[in-house]
Amino acid sequence: MYYLISGVLFILSLLPFFVLYIISDIAFFFIYHIAGYRKKVVMNNLDIAFPGKTPNEKKIIAKQFYKNLVDTFIETIKILSISEKEFDKRVSIDTKTCNEILKYNNIQFHSGHQMNWEYAQLALARNLKVPWVAVYFEMNNKTINRLFLKIRQRFNSVMISTNDFFKQMRNISAERYALGLITDQNPGLPQSAFWLNFFNRPAPFIMGADKGAIRNKTAVVFVNFVKIKRGYYRFDLKVITENAGEFKPGELTLLYRDFLENTIRKQPANYLWSHRRWKREYKVEYRRRWIDKTSPPYS
Repeated sequence: MYYLISGVLFILSLLPFFVLYIISDIAFFFIYHIAGYRKKVVMNNLDIAFPGKTPNEKKIIAKQFYKNLVDTFIETIKILSISEKEFDKRVSIDTKTCNEILKYNNIQFHSGHQMNWEYAQLALARNLKVPWVAVYFEMNNKTINRLFLKIRQRFNSVMISTNDFFKQMRNISAERYALGLITDQNPGLPQSAFWLNFFNRPAPFIMGADKGAIRNKTAVVFVNFVKIKRGYYRFDLKVITENAGEFKPGELTLLYRDFLENTIRKQPANYLWSHRRWKREYKVEYRRRWIDKTSPPYS
């Protein structure tokens, strides 16, 4: 089954971008207008994040979000056959400062669920002078999981499953490395997460990225995603520190929350609103995990 699906998608990836975007437009029509994929989740998320926007403004954001989402999957399929020259033409990234830091320290990159996340990790893999290590969640479908691994390893990225992270990182950390983490994931155990406001609503953030950077004294870089136009992206790298060991637990998470909110406000349709960011409810027993500067909802 894997070879059949992989072969079909590879043939599809050979189509020029303008044809792929016609397919994307058709897919958007069915997903948004016919199937209404996760519309309630998307609109509820937008209500939380942008209470001051009118229903029509939020509808416009939602429609563009769905277009961006479908484009992301179409562009991901294209990775199977895109040339390095064509890929480099479509992404803009300046890794000069990061490569200088990597001469004497490892870097931990923090990003969120923004589009196109697949292009971002491949751009970093192509332009950093040390192995690029990206952490991913294994999919239940083994065929799809294997296919996405093939796509994500196109430019020699080192992919590590969350299930094997600690085991494999022992070997990787023996040499210089750059580690990429999506830090707005919903933690599996909300009682073991950092709790803070995200767009003025309590939300849990994973602790591992924050604590790992401090423990390993890595440099920390936040990644800002900018969609220039259809199929073209800029990834801005902001160096937060060259030694996270100087930070206290939770401080990097608070900085990243502010960074991510600011990025989303600039391009609200480019965030993964179908992701249920506020599905966990804050409980009083989490008060010791509350790290925000403001008081928790109740204590």
